[in-house]
Amino acid sequence: QVMLVESGGGLVQPGGSLRLSCAASGFPFSSYAMSWYRQAPGKERELVAGITAADGSTNYADSVKGRFTISRDNGKNTVYLQMNSLRPEDTAVYFCVGQRNYMPSIWGQGTRVTVSS
Repeated sequence: QVMLVESGGGLVQPGGSLRLSCAASGFPFSSYAMSWYRQAPGKERELVAGITAADGSTNYADSVKGRFTISRDNGKNTVYLQMNSLRPEDTAVYFCVGQRNYMPSIWGQGTRVTVSS
């Protein structure tokens, strides 16, 4: 069964950190580009960060550059999002996505991150 399962969300104070994890199963993880998207209440879903399958190159939304880091461990079929210096505007549901040319995208169920004092 093809699955992406996110974990690591929760409530954190402004300036704090969280690390999200996304465990993959049922598909060749190492050949998929992986991304993190987020959707805040009343807003459209947006791309936060991505990492390629080929060479692990990364890209980030301007709003998170310098604060968030995406990484992957192909041996563990897991992608991570380290989030530092969190702000209230980072509050959202975060989704893990797997993408590969000519194949349907694979989405996780999401994990909620709330940044509040």
